[in-house]
Amino acid sequence: MKLFKKDNKLYPSIEPFDSGFIKKGIHEIYYEQCGNPKGKPAIFLHGGPGGGAGKLSRRFFNPKKYRIILFDQRGCGKSKPHTCLEENTTWHLVEDIESIRKKLEIDNWLVFGGSWGSTLALAYAQSYPERVTEMVLRGIFMLRDKELSWFYQYGASEIYPEAWQRFISQIPEDQRSDYITAYREIFNGEDKEKKLSAAKAWSKWEASASFINHNPDAVKDSVNAEFALAFALIENHYFINKGFLDNENQLLDNIDLIRHIPAVIIQGRYDVVCPPITAYELYSEWPEAELRIAPFSGHSAFEKEISKMLIETTDKFCE
Repeated sequence: MKLFKKDNKLYPSIEPFDSGFIKKGIHEIYYEQCGNPKGKPAIFLHGGPGGGAGKLSRRFFNPKKYRIILFDQRGCGKSKPHTCLEENTTWHLVEDIESIRKKLEIDNWLVFGGSWGSTLALAYAQSYPERVTEMVLRGIFMLRDKELSWFYQYGASEIYPEAWQRFISQIPEDQRSDYITAYREIFNGEDKEKKLSAAKAWSKWEASASFINHNPDAVKDSVNAEFALAFALIENHYFINKGFLDNENQLLDNIDLIRHIPAVIIQGRYDVVCPPITAYELYSEWPEAELRIAPFSGHSAFEKEISKMLIETTDKFCE
C-alpha cells in the first residue's frame, strides 16, 4: 500500500542511473535502477496493489553497496496503460519481476516487499526460490478472507470510526453487507464522477489508518486523482479475486519452498491495516525467519521505528 514520507533517516535521495520499459502484452512495465551498478542487486516490491514505487522507496538501501531495482506494477505509477485491469494478476506480476531480472542480467537478488509487496514477494520467491538470496518483508498481508473482512467490513472500522464513516458513505445502506463488492459495482460503472469520488474514498480510508499518529500529508496524497484511481481500482480487482491464489492459504502452505532463504519479517505492533497476527502466523510456519515487532508503530514503512528496522536489515544483508 502506498508509502508516504517527508523527513528523516532514510538514505539520501538519489536518482536512477538507468530506467526504461518492458513490453508485456498490452502492458508497458516501468523499471529503474539506482545506486551502485556493481552493487548487491535488490528489488523493491511496492504495495497496494496499485500503489506505485515512488522516489522514497529507493532510500531503504545503502546506495554505495546496493544495485537498487524498482518497478511500477501493471496499471499504476509510470507503467502503462494506467488503471488497466486486463492481464493484471499476481502471476503476471511474478513473471514481470522475472522478466526484469533477465533483462538486467541479474543471477539472483534480495527481495524487499511490504504489505501487498510482502504478498508478491512470497509469491515470487515460491515461484523462483533459486533466484532469491534474502527477503525483507514488512506488514504481512496474504489476502485471506479474514484479513480482507477485518479492514473492509468490520474490525478496523471500530478503531477509526470517523474515517470509516467517510468510506461507507459512498455505498447505499442496502448494499453494505459486502463493501468490496459494492465498490466494485461503482468502479465498473459508467459514472466517471462517482467512480473518482469512490476511488478517493477507498484510498483515503487506507491512508487514514496507516500511521499510528494521524498523518495529514498521507491523507492528502492519497486523494490525488491519478493515484487514487489506480490504487482503488487495482486493489479492488485483486481483492475481489482473492489475489488470484489457488486457495487462501497457498502462501503459507508453500513455505517449504523458501524455508532456506534468510528472511526478516518486520511488523508494527499497532498495524491496523495488516494486523500482527498475520505476520505471527507466517513466522509460526517459518520459524527460520526472524520476526521483529516495532512496538510503537502502525502500518507504514515510514513509521520511524519501522524505517530504522528496515534499513538495519538491508545493511545487515550487504555486510
